[in-house]
Amino acid sequence: MSRQSIGLSNAVHAYLREATLREPALLRQLREETAQLPQANMQIAPEQGQFMGLLVELVGARRVLEVGVFTGYSSLSVALALPDDGRLVACDVSEEWTRTARRYWEQAGVAHKIDLRLAPGLVTLDALLADGQAGTYDFAFLDADKESYVEYKDRCMKLVRSGGLLAFDNALWHGDVADPQKTDASTEAIRRVTRQLRDDPRVSLSLVPIGDGLLLARKR
Repeated sequence: MSRQSIGLSNAVHAYLREATLREPALLRQLREETAQLPQANMQIAPEQGQFMGLLVELVGARRVLEVGVFTGYSSLSVALALPDDGRLVACDVSEEWTRTARRYWEQAGVAHKIDLRLAPGLVTLDALLADGQAGTYDFAFLDADKESYVEYKDRCMKLVRSGGLLAFDNALWHGDVADPQKTDASTEAIRRVTRQLRDDPRVSLSLVPIGDGLLLARKR
């Protein structure tokens, strides 16, 4: 939920993008189209999309979960990094926003890699577990309602294999997590999942200050 990495000056951020960003024209077009929406801040920053593509390559991911699609920037970034036989199960509840995502997936030639499930994320994750898919996913990206982060984490810890990676977006939540005066449900939920992962011996953990904070947990 941030189109620019948190805490960077405009000059440093401009340098970061000029010096390192390899954003394909189609991703840039999607980002610019989404920027016209009132909900534009729900889109991840392009440097985060590039970083997630790198993570997919580093873990050798072929099977990926995404909870929270919006207009498809993150799923397109990941799908482009997947091998041709890779698959991404993308979970969202909005037919309107994912209609844009579908259009760009088709234009990019990656629609065959993406299985869009229009249902509440927990419903889809529970269905995957019931279908015997525990331990079969390499990477999971969580970027939906923050109040359900703990529940998403619990399901994805089962669905992701040992050595796989979970990534939670908005882990810094515009800086609100560091403000003791902020006690709304979303802020508290992000703090709770962060503490739980910090104290969980099953994972290695790092909070990366890219975008609005990306909390990474590698399942041991």
